[in-house]
Amino acid sequence: MPAERKRSVNMDEKEVCSYSSKEKDKERDGERRPASSRDKAKEDAKMSSKKDNAKAAEEKRRRLEEEKRRKEDKDRKKKEEEKQKAEEEQRKKEEEEKRQHEEEERLIQEEEAKRQREEEAAQLKEKEESHQLHQEAWERHHGRKELRIKNQNAHESRPEEAFFSRLDSSLKKNTAFVKKLRTLTEQQRDGLSNDFGSLNLSKYIGEAVSSVVEAKLKISDVGCAVHLCSLFHQRYADFAPLLLQAWKKHFEARKEEKIPNVSKLRTDLRFIAELTIVGLFTDKEGLSLIYEQLKNIIGVDRETHTHVSVVISFCKHCGDDIAGLVPRKVKVAGDKFGLASPPSEIINIEKQQPFQNLLREYFTSLTKHLKKDHRELQNIERQNRRILHSKGELSEERHKQYEEFATSYQKLLANTHSLADLLDENMPDLPQDKTVQEEHGPGIDIFTPGKPGEYDLEGGIWEDEDARNFYENMVDLKAFVPAILFKDNEKSNQGKDKEETKESKDGATTEELELELEALDITDDNLELEGAEEAENEELAKKLLDEQEQEDEEASTGSHLKLIVDAFIQQLPNCVNRDLIDKAAMDFCMNMNTKSNRRKLVRALFTVPRQRLDLLPFYARLVATLNPCMSDVAEDLCSMLKGDFRFHIRKKDQINIETKNKTVRFIGELAKFKMFSKTDTLHCLKMLLSDFSHHHIEMACTLLETSGRYLFRSPESHLRTSVLLEQMMRKKQAQHLDARYVTMVENAYYYCNPPPMEKMVRKKRPPLHEYIRKLLYKDLSKVTTEKVLRQMRKLPWQDPESKSYLICCMVNIWNVKYNSIHCVANLLAGLVAYQEDVGIHVVDGVLEDIRLGMEVNQPKFNQRRISSAKFLGELYNYRMVESAVIFRTLFSFISFGVNSDGSPSPLDPSEHLFRIRMVCTLLETCGQYFDRGSSKRRLDCFLIYFQRYIWFKKSVEVWTKDHPFPIDIDYMISDTLELLRPKMRLSCSLEEATREVTTLEREVLVKLGLAMEKDGRSSSAMSEGEALDEDEDDDDEEGGAETEEQSGNESEMNEQEEEEGSENEEEEREEEEENTDYLTDSNKENETDDETNEVTLRSGGLKRVACAEDEDFIQALDKMMLENLQQRSGDAVKVHQLDVAIPLQLKSQLKKRGAGAPCSGDGDADISDTMQFVMLTRKGNKQQYKILNVPLSSHLAANHFNQQQAEQEERMRMKKLTLDINERQEQEDYQEMLQSLAQRPAPANTNRERRPRYQHPKGAPNADLIFKTGGR
Repeated sequence: MPAERKRSVNMDEKEVCSYSSKEKDKERDGERRPASSRDKAKEDAKMSSKKDNAKAAEEKRRRLEEEKRRKEDKDRKKKEEEKQKAEEEQRKKEEEEKRQHEEEERLIQEEEAKRQREEEAAQLKEKEESHQLHQEAWERHHGRKELRIKNQNAHESRPEEAFFSRLDSSLKKNTAFVKKLRTLTEQQRDGLSNDFGSLNLSKYIGEAVSSVVEAKLKISDVGCAVHLCSLFHQRYADFAPLLLQAWKKHFEARKEEKIPNVSKLRTDLRFIAELTIVGLFTDKEGLSLIYEQLKNIIGVDRETHTHVSVVISFCKHCGDDIAGLVPRKVKVAGDKFGLASPPSEIINIEKQQPFQNLLREYFTSLTKHLKKDHRELQNIERQNRRILHSKGELSEERHKQYEEFATSYQKLLANTHSLADLLDENMPDLPQDKTVQEEHGPGIDIFTPGKPGEYDLEGGIWEDEDARNFYENMVDLKAFVPAILFKDNEKSNQGKDKEETKESKDGATTEELELELEALDITDDNLELEGAEEAENEELAKKLLDEQEQEDEEASTGSHLKLIVDAFIQQLPNCVNRDLIDKAAMDFCMNMNTKSNRRKLVRALFTVPRQRLDLLPFYARLVATLNPCMSDVAEDLCSMLKGDFRFHIRKKDQINIETKNKTVRFIGELAKFKMFSKTDTLHCLKMLLSDFSHHHIEMACTLLETSGRYLFRSPESHLRTSVLLEQMMRKKQAQHLDARYVTMVENAYYYCNPPPMEKMVRKKRPPLHEYIRKLLYKDLSKVTTEKVLRQMRKLPWQDPESKSYLICCMVNIWNVKYNSIHCVANLLAGLVAYQEDVGIHVVDGVLEDIRLGMEVNQPKFNQRRISSAKFLGELYNYRMVESAVIFRTLFSFISFGVNSDGSPSPLDPSEHLFRIRMVCTLLETCGQYFDRGSSKRRLDCFLIYFQRYIWFKKSVEVWTKDHPFPIDIDYMISDTLELLRPKMRLSCSLEEATREVTTLEREVLVKLGLAMEKDGRSSSAMSEGEALDEDEDDDDEEGGAETEEQSGNESEMNEQEEEEGSENEEEEREEEEENTDYLTDSNKENETDDETNEVTLRSGGLKRVACAEDEDFIQALDKMMLENLQQRSGDAVKVHQLDVAIPLQLKSQLKKRGAGAPCSGDGDADISDTMQFVMLTRKGNKQQYKILNVPLSSHLAANHFNQQQAEQEERMRMKKLTLDINERQEQEDYQEMLQSLAQRPAPANTNRERRPRYQHPKGAPNADLIFKTGGR
């Protein structure tokens, strides 16, 4: 019909053109003839046709303008929405920034308020302390002043002789009182004062003076001693002269002491100063004595300043009265808070001046000493830095020497600060050595290594948290094991500590030796000679150990403990996790902790099989766990490993590489547990680098791969490890190593010191989006599909943003593991039952991504394209797409962008074979289901074209003998064809494949010719695709219902998608027909018959044209009706059955036509109120049908509609009952199973995961289809 209309329009146009040319000729010739009536009619017809054409053109133009206007309105609305959305986002962003700004201001204000509160609290505290110090100073000043007045006026108030007669003069009490004076303290002040008031000590003044001078006083007890001396002076006139004479003798005797007692000297100096201040001694006698002693102390201590604490104590307690000193701290506080210091009225300023000069001279010498020590400390630091950067380590003695000197310097600096504050002097300038920082940058604190957190590279020492827990968190055996079981270990540890202290005292190295070693590099000869003698000694010790072990075994033969130990050692290789090895350590410590058993354990650990490298970390953990209770295990094992390592180094053979690697790997594991010292580990690496060749390269790389990261990132060994790593890389560059060795060295180096990488900025997503990604990309698996589906159903589907993001995540199937793609298809098939449009959008996205991949054709998208092809095949397996979509995609793989003449194409270059891989992937996924009916014939036809495409690729000149066609592609093709068509004959050349394609096309054209002869049509009026579709219809009728059972219900959940994308499908059909893809669209069956046989009951529309076929049809119909009436006239009357069975292919046609066939014109309202009936007729041996649209107002349509509704309700009721019964039975079975499992424990099935659970490739049965309830 469209073709005939097109021809009629063309004829009209030709006639119009001929008429217009004739008129022009007549006008040109000037012929003016009156028009006859016939010419008038022709002109009228011509004018009417022109008007019709003009009207049609106007209608078309108006329609185009209307479409353009609608499009512009749509674009304008879209722009307005985008603008509103942008404004909304901008507003939200501004609000967020404002909120953040307010939050920052609030935090700043809170910090400022907190800081002000802290400053106010500190200022208040400082004020309170200043007031307290001020009050104490005034109280001390008044107390001294009053006591001085009493002592100076003591001769006037001393008692007479009659007073002493009333006191107690007994020898016992007096001698006891004198003895107490030797050990007096501040707590005894009241008791001693009371005893003094009741005793007559006239005859014991000398003994009392000696006791006071020789008393071992503390600084806090001086006040009590001064109080008692004042009591003695106020009662006894000869006490003060005797006390002064005793002090002079005491100081004279002290001059002869080689090592003065600093604490006694500090107390005595303050004591005589306090006695002078309170007036017990005269100013001349007391000040001269104090000055003399202070001068002696300062004179002896000008260089060493060991008595600086004595001077500081004197200035702190007595400097205000003796030397008129006011500390800077007190002066600043007084100026700040308006506090007046007590005046120095006791001693004149002239008498104070000598003390001030003496103290300032001492402070000057102290500052010189401080500057000298500061310079020396910087020199030591500079030398240590040079040694560290050249050798990578400091000797223990040098490090200890630095620590001692730094401690003394810090102490001297603190004393200088204190004395400067007391004397109100300024601290000297101590310049920092900037050359070191300029040379080496800020660096790390190399003088105090080992402090946690001071040096930490990105990622830390350990790879992850599990590794850290494994190597650092050990079981504390001492918390579980009684101490009696490891008492021998404590004794041995104490003995070793004593030996170490002796060795540290005896051994000493000089600074010159360190400075000589700093310039040395790794040498070859010294290292071997260094360990030769030790190796011999260790071999001898090993022999003695073996002999001792044999003796122990012979002595304990047949004992029960020996059997237990042997069983324990045999079970050690089975301890392959953390819990088992910890349990083994506790078991050995509890039950087998003897000396011989420990030797057996060490031997068993040392002789671990060279193939069981996986046991080394666990054996090292066992040693580290046992070390607190039995340290000899670790020591013996380390010594044996050292001996074995040196043996291999000295032998230099090229055999037993596995044993060598086992030894160095064991050393590395013990080093990570801190059982093997880092110094020894680095020394082993140094020995390997000294002869960096052959097996030594592998051993060094193995050691670095085991413990290199730990050594490089540990503060104690970082610098030395970095030096050795650089040395190794230099040797790699200097030597011409094998490529394998170069790769091993680079891997080991970059494992220890990975190159800096830019941190990836992780995209920040909303929590809901993160949850969706977690469900799809992490949680989804074979056993969790139902659980994930339940979670997906709970998502907010009313939110378009969340819905679109979920669809996008499903379309981006390459983010899912390849083996879990079928789980996503299964999930989508279950989800479509609740969210219908999700499946449509996902399928559209997958097809669009496949097409985009062919258009872009970049290798970086290959994995993504393979995943999309696999996903499309799984969607077919779960009935989400029809076979037509699969075949359309397959033909697009071998035809899109491929030039038929063999010329190169940018979309599919000749040397690119990835489309073959795509075809094989798609066919391996779903091709096994194309095994019968029309799908089988379509696949056979496609494989013929596919072989031609393969041979087209193979025949390209790129593939030569030197560069042959990839064998893996050949294997893939053969595996795919063997899976689908094992008996198919394969083409052997491009010519044969082309011949088969030509033969196939010729056979199809012959069939088309026969069909066209039957219909009496011209062969040129039909397209190739339509003819082949009719041929398929004939084949389908012969194939029967078996084919429809497979392919008739393939796309029940995608009907809406096909309706929306009908225009795209028509465009794809045209492209595929041009490329001879004549079996790719199953939806075009009987398309021509539908258009010609459909009858619509409506007014207007096309005019009926009478023809001979209609008359034949009417006659045949009348004859058939008459025969039927005559035949049924004698039959009994039966109830008319309205629901006659309709052919399956016709039913699918009716569904598509009823769901998406658009109607135009005035008949839309009429068709919406009609019901479709099908009238079947038979012409020869072939059934024919016609579709009748009967109005619902008719009696026939109304009764049929009511009957359908009643049947539908009955089916739904039966379906609900059946499903309820099924669910109840499953619940009962599940309860019985739980009861049976609860009664007896089920044995563990170790092969549970080996056999996958069977899952039907087509998914679960469709209950709606079985019960015909009309659901999707």
